Amino acid sequence: MTNYEVLFIIDPTLEDEKKEATIEAVKEIIAADGEVGEVDVWGMRKLAYPIQKKSEGYYVVIEFQGNPSLPKELDRRLRISDNVIRHLIDNKNQK
Repeated sequence: MTNYEVLFIIDPTLEDEKKEATIEAVKEIIAADGEVGEVDVWGMRKLAYPIQKKSEGYYVVIEFQGNPSLPKELDRRLRISDNVIRHLIDNKNQK
């Protein structure tokens, strides 16, 4: 299994319950085909530039292990999510 890290920014206008539900949904996607590692919730942060006319976002970083097909599926699911405004998946083994 390969080590990965996903950083995603959740829409700041969502209620806390929906933010938590989004985090749990991402963890479930990872757990279906890999292992969830450390979950680091950074919380509200100012964005470097506006995204969808928003200047803040709710940041979350999750470390995980999985097969090479897992990041592709995770990327696909995060792209179509209305709650996630931006995401980045990084392969930690290539550093």
